[in-house]
Amino acid sequence: MSKMIRKGDLPQKTCPVCRKPFTWRKKWERDWENVVYCSERCRRSGKTGSADKP
Repeated sequence: MSKMIRKGDLPQKTCPVCRKPFTWRKKWERDWENVVYCSERCRRSGKTGSADKP
């Protein structure tokens, strides 16, 4: 049986594009160290910080 982990206890990172914190997700379990962006949209925008511009 697996141990229950609270959402507040999960590791967090800050997205370099939108500057918002995002939390660990099960699908990132194997390469959490390599996850940089919070979403596909931010990943496509890159490190320019242009996510807010149309």
